[in-house]
Amino acid sequence: MTDPQTLTRSVSTPVTDHDALTEVEVLARTLYGEARGEELRGIEAVASVILNRVAFAKRRGRYWWGNDIKSVCLKPAQFSCWNEADPNRKKLLALSPRDPAYRLCKRIAKRAVTGELPDQTDGATHYHTHAVDPFWARGHVPCAEIGNHLFYKNIS
Repeated sequence: MTDPQTLTRSVSTPVTDHDALTEVEVLARTLYGEARGEELRGIEAVASVILNRVAFAKRRGRYWWGNDIKSVCLKPAQFSCWNEADPNRKKLLALSPRDPAYRLCKRIAKRAVTGELPDQTDGATHYHTHAVDPFWARGHVPCAEIGNHLFYKNIS
């Protein structure tokens, strides 16, 4: 039988090496960092962007932002929650498996990895919140608006 104190310690022990995380865990933590305040549909849409980036890279043979879920999520300066200076990064690495928002993100991540997540973004590879105006979005029309995010495709 597992000692309850040992279990509590292991649950709250921060991850220090994101390379040790599985594909599902990296995706779930990215969803948590980027969209945990969204409704289900909004979190799923962010997952779709990551899957669309992977699909785009595979069609081209490879792409600079990565060729698989982990490399796409962890590419520097792509998903701000993984940036060293972002306050969300510490939260991502110290998440408890009991956190309700993380559990939801993990269920979505599992569906995404197994191909069971429909794409509501019409193939978007980029998104941003209404609160920002990134240079790359200027002159482009969003292909979807879901929750607090605008989604774009054909951004080069």
